[in-house]
Amino acid sequence: MQQKLQPKVKDVVLIGGGHSHAIVLRMFGIKPLAGVRLTLITAAKKTAYSGMLPGHIVGFYSHDECHIDLRPLANFAQAQLYIDRVVALDLENNKVLCASGLGIDFDVLSIDIGSTPTTVSVSGAAKYAIAVKPVSQLLEHWYELIKAVGKNPQEAIRIAIAGGGAGGVELALAMQSHLHRILRQTQQPIQNLEIDLFQRGQELMPNYHSSVRHQIQQILTERGIKLHLGETVCNIAPTTHKETKEIFEIKCESGLRVEYNKIFWVTQASAPEWLKIAGLGTDEQGFILVEDTLQSQTHPQIFASGDIATMVNFPRPKAGVFAVRQGKPLFENLQRILLGKALKPYKPQKQYLSLIGTGDERAIATRGIITLPPHKLLWRYKDWIDRRFMEGFRNF
Repeated sequence: MQQKLQPKVKDVVLIGGGHSHAIVLRMFGIKPLAGVRLTLITAAKKTAYSGMLPGHIVGFYSHDECHIDLRPLANFAQAQLYIDRVVALDLENNKVLCASGLGIDFDVLSIDIGSTPTTVSVSGAAKYAIAVKPVSQLLEHWYELIKAVGKNPQEAIRIAIAGGGAGGVELALAMQSHLHRILRQTQQPIQNLEIDLFQRGQELMPNYHSSVRHQIQQILTERGIKLHLGETVCNIAPTTHKETKEIFEIKCESGLRVEYNKIFWVTQASAPEWLKIAGLGTDEQGFILVEDTLQSQTHPQIFASGDIATMVNFPRPKAGVFAVRQGKPLFENLQRILLGKALKPYKPQKQYLSLIGTGDERAIATRGIITLPPHKLLWRYKDWIDRRFMEGFRNF
């Protein structure tokens, strides 16, 4: 009797545990596809939800409240999970190469690894500044900092943040709020803390409407955060002091030199070199160029989403809202390509609601040219949106 031929198993490999892939995993768990073997490769077991990260820095949310645990999520999706770092792609043989030496074959590949701040062009930045991504590294340094301030609150501390986009602004306000609370609790003057914000351009948050920029600049100034606008950081180096404390000097192209205890790096996003080396089509910054289907321009078996992708026809800022919105269309097109169906184009919205936390349980709301000033009700609305999103990744 003739044996039935077993259908060929198709390997779908997801690199990165970003917002889009978290949604894809959840949807594969709800709607699995027969004959598909799913694999997730991620450098960290937990992925931070960017919308709640400034709130965590302030102390409004615990670590678990703002992180998605990828282990139960992968288990729910019946996906093989590898905690590993991807170092290369072999696109001739459809293979992912990992730092551990592991090689993983794929039929369809999706990449959602976010981005990291650019440090290469600034001497000493990679070695002496603290990049905001990976988030786990940022939080490690932040926990150490609040512990040190709690132990010696009488000592003056100076912090610099390089990057005046939304990320840098929210980080400055969040850090100040938490550290001021420690100083008040220990009955020390809040003047013990100085936070400076460096921005290459003359305007903060250049991707936002002028009404938002004006309000943010006013808030930062009122709260005593010193702004260095039109200052390009060109060098960071340790300085020699009699004390045992680490001190780092920022040097700007203008000749300005200032010393700090900690420097946080929140500048323009960048992509890892291995994407370009592999032969994937990328833009000038190294981000993967994708069609409206979220498919690579050069390799149709590869998809990309979130910060690491640049939609050719619809370029958008590197913001978490787009990664979240891409989750469902990415899942649908992954299923469609596996089933041999035509892919569906996705068009991101031009305008979107942006809620910017100001570190004091208030938020600014902006959409297009409309801007609402900081208010507690806007913070509650943001908090509700963020908690509702995270609720979708609990109790698997």
